[in-house]
Amino acid sequence: MRKVNLLFLVGLCVGALVTLTVVVTTPLRHTPLPIPVAAVGSATSEKPITTPEKQQKPNPSDNGVAGSLEALLPDGHVSAVVFDRAKGTFALSVNADRGYTSASLVKLLIALNALETGQSPELISQMLSRSDDTIASRLWVDGGETSIVTNAVRRMGLTGTQPPSNPGRWGDTEITANDIVRIYRYLLDEAPAPARDTILTALRNATANGADGFRQYFGIPDAVGDLPWAVKQGWSCCRPTMMLHTSGLVGKNQFVVVVLTEQPQSVGYDAAKQQITNVVKNLVPLLRN
Repeated sequence: MRKVNLLFLVGLCVGALVTLTVVVTTPLRHTPLPIPVAAVGSATSEKPITTPEKQQKPNPSDNGVAGSLEALLPDGHVSAVVFDRAKGTFALSVNADRGYTSASLVKLLIALNALETGQSPELISQMLSRSDDTIASRLWVDGGETSIVTNAVRRMGLTGTQPPSNPGRWGDTEITANDIVRIYRYLLDEAPAPARDTILTALRNATANGADGFRQYFGIPDAVGDLPWAVKQGWSCCRPTMMLHTSGLVGKNQFVVVVLTEQPQSVGYDAAKQQITNVVKNLVPLLRN
């Protein structure tokens, strides 16, 4: 009986060794865990993935238009932007982020602020249509001076606009053509309807001469022929250069057009007016599409 048990035990030990050998020498099998999507992106590319809305859009000025417009102001600088509201695209963009002092274009921001704080619509209409500096100065002070600009920057998402370093000189507000387009887009698409109607009516009724006697039909009004327009113009001299700006809506509000210019004062206003009008004339084919 003991011999049988001894043999039985030896058999068990041998069987266990064989089993252990099989387990150790047989390779393990497993199903790979799925890799997170984010990890796949990191592993396959050293560059971050660019979403469609962040991809850089083609610059409409890359077709040589920039050079032809700049040639019209041989002694100065020009920026020009045309935004097609019907298509939601820029038909033209030339030097759109170059900085200028605003002259009277800042009156658009003064008007919006004044209407929001309960000022007389008739007073604001007169300030815009006649480009009245006396009214603008009063509304500038009443509205909080430079806070008018800083509040607009925050509300409208302006990126190149800054208030004047001297709070008393509202015409020295720094602007870009891109930001003036954004102001018009805010006015048309986001501003309260009563404010929008008051401002647009005033811009459509811009007088031939400003309150200071300066003829303000240069640029858009003189250039676009029979196309309907609504404009806010700007002019200033000489700190130390001369600014002449034309901006507004053309073609039943379809196009936002902004042309900003800076020239040495030696050019003179008469020549500068003709030059900025010639710039807009070159844009007219875009405005008839």
